Amino acid sequence: MKHIKIAAGMADSFDFGYVNRNMKEALDAGADICHADAADMIDLKNQQLIGGHLIIKAVRSITDKEIECHLYAKECDRLFIEKIANAGCTMLIIPAENFLGAPLAYIINWCHEFNMKVGLTIGCYTPLCFVDEAIYDIDRLHIVIHGAGTPPAGETTWAWRRSALQLVKKARKMIDECNPACELAVDGGIRPHNLDPIVACNPDVLIFSTALYEDPEGISAGVRKCRVAIDDAVKRYGLE
Repeated sequence: MKHIKIAAGMADSFDFGYVNRNMKEALDAGADICHADAADMIDLKNQQLIGGHLIIKAVRSITDKEIECHLYAKECDRLFIEKIANAGCTMLIIPAENFLGAPLAYIINWCHEFNMKVGLTIGCYTPLCFVDEAIYDIDRLHIVIHGAGTPPAGETTWAWRRSALQLVKKARKMIDECNPACELAVDGGIRPHNLDPIVACNPDVLIFSTALYEDPEGISAGVRKCRVAIDDAVKRYGLE
């Protein structure tokens, strides 16, 4: 049976006043990856100036699991990559729409220089064609499925784009044809009760934040509920 990884996201539902305690609980409960967002003043308006190497350093002190830095920024230089690598980061994920052409080649090479993997994000309304060339040389294709519209009943976050499932299916096909070693990750408003159609698209990683850190029974319970829901769906669709 396929093991779809759970990435515990450090987003706006995460209490940064207790970084180590909260992330350690999620990882100890079964989350596979620490997913640390980092944002400038432009790309992620609701989380300006979040994250970075100091947060990663703090988490590295309590775990030997993967720590990935999901960067929302217009620029990324070698110094930033060196800092997060030295802090213990294992993967840098950057927005495809901001890093095309030669700048992306430099970033991939810098990440490899510091023994980090590299991923590209397809963000809100960014077409999959933005990664047509880079897909062969990246370790993660990271699909963010948020969009515009009214959140579903009972939810407080953005709705998924109407194109979301089709986009994830196309991404899976692209990876299988061009770079089977590349991970497919899906991010955005995923909960135990709605993840079934996402799992049906055969992702490798699912990112959760609100589902873990705002669960009424606590963080550990949130992780366990996500794990059960994922594994049930994996069995239902016969994923190997």
